[in-house]
Amino acid sequence: MSEARRKAPTRARRKKHWALRVLGWLLALGFLGVIGAVATFFIGYQTTDIPDTNKAFAANTTTVYYADGTTVMGTFYEQNRRSVSIDQIPKYVQDAMIAAEDRTFWTNPGVSPSGMARAAFNIARGEQLQGGSTITQQYVKIMYLTQERTFSRKFSELFIATKLSRSQDKKSILEGYLNTIYFGEGAYGVAAAGEAYFNVKEPSQLSVPQAAFLATVLNNPTRFDPDNKTPAAQKRILERYQYVIDGMRQSGTISEAKARQYSARLPEIHKPEKSTKYNGPNGYLLDMAKKELAKMVPQDQISGGGLKVVTTFELPKQNAMVRAAQEELPKKNRANLHIGMASVQPGTGRLVAMYGGPDYVKAPGLNWATSKGRPGSSFKPFAVAAALLDNRTIYDTFQGDSPIEVKGKKLNNEFDRDYGDVNLLTATEQSINTAFYDLIDKQMENGPSKLVDAAEAAGIPKTSILESARDKPSTVLGPDPYASPVDMASAYSTFAASGKYVPVHTLRSVTGPNFKTWTDTKDVIAKQSKQAFPAEVADMVNYVLANVVEKGTGEKAKDLDRPAAGKTGTAGGVALEHRAANAKCDGCKDGEDTLTSWWAGYTPQLSTAVLYRAGKSGEADLDPFSDDEAFFGGNWPVRTWLAYMEPVLKGLPDADFAPADEDAIKDSPTPTFTPKPTPPPSSTPPPSSPLPSNTPPSSNTPPPPSDTPTKTKTPKPPGWPSIPTRPTGPPDTPETPNDDGQ
Repeated sequence: MSEARRKAPTRARRKKHWALRVLGWLLALGFLGVIGAVATFFIGYQTTDIPDTNKAFAANTTTVYYADGTTVMGTFYEQNRRSVSIDQIPKYVQDAMIAAEDRTFWTNPGVSPSGMARAAFNIARGEQLQGGSTITQQYVKIMYLTQERTFSRKFSELFIATKLSRSQDKKSILEGYLNTIYFGEGAYGVAAAGEAYFNVKEPSQLSVPQAAFLATVLNNPTRFDPDNKTPAAQKRILERYQYVIDGMRQSGTISEAKARQYSARLPEIHKPEKSTKYNGPNGYLLDMAKKELAKMVPQDQISGGGLKVVTTFELPKQNAMVRAAQEELPKKNRANLHIGMASVQPGTGRLVAMYGGPDYVKAPGLNWATSKGRPGSSFKPFAVAAALLDNRTIYDTFQGDSPIEVKGKKLNNEFDRDYGDVNLLTATEQSINTAFYDLIDKQMENGPSKLVDAAEAAGIPKTSILESARDKPSTVLGPDPYASPVDMASAYSTFAASGKYVPVHTLRSVTGPNFKTWTDTKDVIAKQSKQAFPAEVADMVNYVLANVVEKGTGEKAKDLDRPAAGKTGTAGGVALEHRAANAKCDGCKDGEDTLTSWWAGYTPQLSTAVLYRAGKSGEADLDPFSDDEAFFGGNWPVRTWLAYMEPVLKGLPDADFAPADEDAIKDSPTPTFTPKPTPPPSSTPPPSSPLPSNTPPSSNTPPPPSDTPTKTKTPKPPGWPSIPTRPTGPPDTPETPNDDGQ
């Protein structure tokens, strides 16, 4: 055999020995790691004592302040505690809590390794610790430890929970847990929770569905708050409730048949009357601040952590808004008329005032300032921004005549009026529908999608409804519930701040009882802020919307007597009270009713949106509340806006918007509109009738703005569904206000 042949096996053996050595080292290191981990745990376990119960658990009042930091808005002290022995808590109530929070409670050592791993990962990412712990760990956190979010606190929890599980029987731990855990509504312990949600004095009086519901909200009282009536929230609550019921079935507490019966629906809630601290319109402020606070701190700290919460709401502005919303409105049947208002400071995102309704206690789940509605033509400024980003100018020309055909549909102006060829500036001033259809749906490639991009960049929240509008020809007229007054005030403030987007928020700072800052929102807000539009684009939008005030549909806003900009919006459709009749007549009433009426206006210092709606659900017809031909956005919404803006800006120096590019606003040879004489439709007033009050009569007065409802009908193209002649309301109007994502 040659030498080469003899050496080959030697090399193979050497390679094999090298691999084995590496594997051996890895196994040795792993073994040492295991020994180290066990030693660390053993030392930690031996050196950690079960401390005295948390004296601070008696809870301190969390106080909420207006923006000045000294004027108290209210408190979150809602402590309702009543301890009962485990023998007074029926087994099915105990089983419901175990099914929801810790299904291995009776057999586990008091800790969950997988839950600890998730908690460590969340801590490393800076996220809030919620869920993932055993019942024993949750009890330890409440009774023995602080609420700080650190590795050391979490490991202390692990050691104490392990020792507690070995030194106390499970029955005692469960009793302590069921008497201390927070259920929301200020209720600590299952006895208090039964009273808070069902007016049931003793746990023994709870039904199985009621017990399962309490176990549902226990997981996260804000996320599973039954007062949140949005479809997404109700679906979320029902799914969690069904999870609990199924866990009780699996444990043998209830039968298969009972599980199916109970899972069908949530039990009926019977809450006692709310505390008077939520009375009146300011209850909406407390509720909104509480919801934002819940994203920052653990649930039980909100009511009993002794926090000092400073909000963005300014008392003088809030008082002025309440006066405006309750005094400057039509006198007709005010009980069925609803106003939502919101005011945001441009450049900071601070929500300085909000009006969600006259009394939070009477309507806790319905805030007219945060409920989304159809924005109508108040959505058109986002089309202007989208056009400018698409390298168009305010003097580009579009079709102002009615109707315009888009994808086989004939779409109209108000009262089917013709305006001739108009430029974008004039189309916005007079809110000419067909010109915006021409811009977005015919001349811009992917126009509706670019419009949605601009709206979301400005601050309109991304929702499934808005996203579905990326391929709809009516998107530019805001036919679906895309935005709330808070959303619109925030988005328009982006234009006011020369394109700088700052997320709207209600909290300035949260300080703990030891005066240690828990969180300061300045840094968080700064990270989320961005330049949403180039300054030259936003400044041009301001110039265009200032013309709406100077000589367009928002001319009443000139009474503010300082630089201002804004846009009217009126969305039409079929009111709730007319839908049955409309179905019988095959859509003969499409577009006849006014469902929302807006004025969103702003100065460089303040952006304020006003929305009018009618009826219990906000889906009734607004027109009967006005003496105009319809409930125009340029009339009552502007008047209510003025009643707020005039006093809050009084004494402040006038501020000008950043000037638009002079070259871009020079006179252009492109034509502006000259109204064509058109015979009035049969359902409109005769020529001698006075014009609406938001358009002063004059021999040179242009036709009324296009966001006003049309009362005329045009033939439907074959094969197309019924659409309103003023296409600002969806053919299939939802029967209740839609509040998606959140």
